[in-house]
Amino acid sequence: MLALVVESHGAPDTLELREWPDPAPPGPHEVLIEVHAASVNFPDLMVIAGTYQNLPAVPFVPGKDLAGRVIAVGSAVTRVRPDDRVLAHVEHGAFAQRVTLAEHRCHRMPPSMSWRQGAAMGLVYLTAHFALVERARLQPAEVVLVTGASGGVGLAAVQIARALGAVVIAAVGSEEKAQFMRAQGADHVVRTDRTPLREQVHAAVGRRGVDVVVDTVGGDVFDACLRTLAWCGRLVIVGFAGGRIPEVKAGLLLVKNISLLGLQVSDYRDRTPEQVEQVQHELYRLFERGAIAPQIMSTVPLADYRRALRAVQDRAVLGKVVLDMQAAVAQ
Repeated sequence: MLALVVESHGAPDTLELREWPDPAPPGPHEVLIEVHAASVNFPDLMVIAGTYQNLPAVPFVPGKDLAGRVIAVGSAVTRVRPDDRVLAHVEHGAFAQRVTLAEHRCHRMPPSMSWRQGAAMGLVYLTAHFALVERARLQPAEVVLVTGASGGVGLAAVQIARALGAVVIAAVGSEEKAQFMRAQGADHVVRTDRTPLREQVHAAVGRRGVDVVVDTVGGDVFDACLRTLAWCGRLVIVGFAGGRIPEVKAGLLLVKNISLLGLQVSDYRDRTPEQVEQVQHELYRLFERGAIAPQIMSTVPLADYRRALRAVQDRAVLGKVVLDMQAAVAQ
């Protein structure tokens, strides 16, 4: 089979598309999947570069979420059957045409969901839901500020927050992205490339500020968002796409009873898989009623993977970019 392989850590261009050994037959609690689509996520670039917190030994196949068809199941598997269409969350291995993984990482897709929608509904929507509901305990009518709002996790958080009855402020870094978020239905749009952010937020929703921040950027954007929070506000740290990992003066948390929360969603996948299954079903329910829908900027043949990775690296993706894992020849 074909796979994208990390032989040594480095830039995305160092990935190799080559023949890779077929996965082992599934064990008792495992499932063998033929991968039809896999989405590209910002953490994939960190894994390839060797800067992510969890790294397999080289050589390895990266990729964290996929959609595909079940080929075979182990003797003790009960949740899926051969020929089922599934979405799956993995630590690595999605950028291969077949993969064997644990049963609890597979979730049957609704009939109305395409391969590319399934892949695009993977890591980012799971992350956004856990950030808003599990970590921030979002309540209806609260005000949510989402940074990096035009990216994968950001757009998912905007859609889910709106579906849950929140007022949503989308924070983006360019006019193109601002127009995109207005078209996506954000209640308000603010620009992180303009200062001060707090004044933009106050102009949008009043001087009380926001109840929840979902921050994917870090750095100066994180610092500015912290000052937009209302009394008893909550800020959920999802990532540091901006590069700098911020530091916090504890006095800022004390004076307004602010809660600062971290989210490593893969911990839930590994520690509480039954909770992930419940959240996945809730996301499917929202999808089927039209409350959320992945916005796929492009679907790229596997052989043209460099274009997809480069778009994510350059922060040029509005929504998601997906790899067609069965398209072995560039189109």
